[in-house]
Amino acid sequence: MMFTNNPFAALTDFLPPLVMQVYIVLMALAVVAGTLFDVVHKGSAKFFARRREKSEAAAQRRLSGGETASLAMKTIAEAAVSGEFCKWPRRISHLLMMYGFLLYLITTVTMIFAYPAGASTPAILPALWTVGALMILAGGLWFFFFLRVNVAYDGASPFHLGHADLFVGSLLVSVAFALLWHFMQTTVGHATSTRILFGLYLFFTTLLFVSVPWSKFAHMFFKPAVAFQRRIEEANGSSDLPSPAAESHIVRS
Repeated sequence: MMFTNNPFAALTDFLPPLVMQVYIVLMALAVVAGTLFDVVHKGSAKFFARRREKSEAAAQRRLSGGETASLAMKTIAEAAVSGEFCKWPRRISHLLMMYGFLLYLITTVTMIFAYPAGASTPAILPALWTVGALMILAGGLWFFFFLRVNVAYDGASPFHLGHADLFVGSLLVSVAFALLWHFMQTTVGHATSTRILFGLYLFFTTLLFVSVPWSKFAHMFFKPAVAFQRRIEEANGSSDLPSPAAESHIVRS
């Protein structure tokens, strides 16, 4: 059954478990290296350092440790519910992708490291892996074909791809091939087709993680940092950004 079989267990027929474990570690290192490269290349670290210095110099009052911790918790809570999106379709789409990706990633790592042979894998893990993958596809395809700015507002074709689509595009293709590979593995059982689909899954998964400097993957780390810094500036009185009320007045004008 597709929902109860560890999809990585069958790999032991032609790959030692250590190979996939090393692959996971390499992909994690690729994300770290890519994010650091992105920070240095775009000058994000310098920008935040200068912004922090400017904020501290212009602060009208000093925040206590408790206030800072409270602002950090509010930022985390907002990120957890995608509170930065005002319109519910984009928020739901983003939440499906975010929590689907976390579920998919955690169950993948757990099955590869804790249950490489597959025999004792709890049925809940492959079930959650499949559910996570389906959540990614549901949220990602909804966003890709209906909610992207250039599609929803500029009238561009949903098949028009740009630089900003690299992350979502590679994620969707990777997950799609993961499900096809698992389906072929558990139902048809054709060895050659299964290995081809696994190869495609591995290729697009690698593309997803090694393309961090050129995709929006690192964006998920920057957004909470920017939101937290804005909260700090608003709280200490150093913000030079218009308040939401002022922004609404400008829009209406």
